[in-house]
Amino acid sequence: MANITKPPRFIYFLNYYSILFLASIQTRALCNTYKVGDLDSWGIPTPSNPQVYDKWSKYHNLKMGDSLFFLYPPSRDSVIQVRDVESYNSCNLKDSILNMNDGNSLFNITKPGDFYFISGADGHCGKSQKLHVSVYGNGSFPVSSAPAAAPSYPTVFGSIPAQASASSFLEIPVFMISAAIVSFYML
Repeated sequence: MANITKPPRFIYFLNYYSILFLASIQTRALCNTYKVGDLDSWGIPTPSNPQVYDKWSKYHNLKMGDSLFFLYPPSRDSVIQVRDVESYNSCNLKDSILNMNDGNSLFNITKPGDFYFISGADGHCGKSQKLHVSVYGNGSFPVSSAPAAAPSYPTVFGSIPAQASASSFLEIPVFMISAAIVSFYML
């Protein structure tokens, strides 16, 4: 007969903490990165769409944990975060909080509030290359502030795919993973 022995004590210890670890990472963080301007990127708005950034900010419901991605040619533009609406409206570059100029600038939203961004290139802000976004405390908008309709873009190559829904992510219940770990260590 085969000699079946009880697993060492550290196996139980390891299994217990593996289950705790997997339970702690099972909750998903639903944070998104949004490309500012969508198809238009970060640049001077075109005459056919002069309010692209105003429309963009009304369409996106930003929350804490989300990120804004500014894409632009680094040799010809930059993104400046300014302190307040007065600096935003007057295109005052001297009252800046943050200067980004690498062409692939990422701004992480870490707190609620109003955020103001203007172009650092001469004359661009005056041509409406500026963005104001509002982020509310828990990531939701007040009842009276519904998002605007989605902007329409010409479809040259067919339809633009929708963003993946939260239900499309793979979720494996913790008890299934822990059962696999237990069976692995028992072998």
